[in-house]
Amino acid sequence: MVDRRDALGDEPYFDRPKQRGQRGFDETLLRESVQSLPIRAPICFSGEDPVSDAMRAMQDEHCGCVVITQDGTPESTLLGIFTERDVLLRIVGRGKNPATLPLADIMTRDPEALSLKSSIALALNMMSVGGFRHLPVVDESHRPSFVLSVRDVVEFLVGYFPREILNLPMSGDKSTKAREGA
Repeated sequence: MVDRRDALGDEPYFDRPKQRGQRGFDETLLRESVQSLPIRAPICFSGEDPVSDAMRAMQDEHCGCVVITQDGTPESTLLGIFTERDVLLRIVGRGKNPATLPLADIMTRDPEALSLKSSIALALNMMSVGGFRHLPVVDESHRPSFVLSVRDVVEFLVGYFPREILNLPMSGDKSTKAREGA
């Protein structure tokens, strides 16, 4: 048996064995298509659906947004997006009743969207510059294929250098012990 400990005596627990043709994190990784990222089918609603239904679906699916299409299916054109941020700022913050409010009144219309051919670098740029946590990815007919989240991008990138990320020394900052949010 070969001892594979590194210079610090650590076992390469999180290291993936390098396979032929496999690379680490480099600039070419950012040029890959967004289709390389984890993909989940979009949760679609129509503009007439009540906000409460969208909120319930977001909770059930553990998803931070839904997309609004012409007929509420992924086979029709993207019209808008409704996010958890909208719940806080446009509903709770304004004292509105989500059970009686249609999504069309609250959604962000004509949201920024990526094409299926977009690069990961473009997605990161749009998210950073626009302050977006979620970006719809659409096909050539502007139908939603999936929604990309910041978390999807981070998990994908961390997968290329997990040892460097997961083995960082603990800092004296105690605030990182508890998870934020629900």
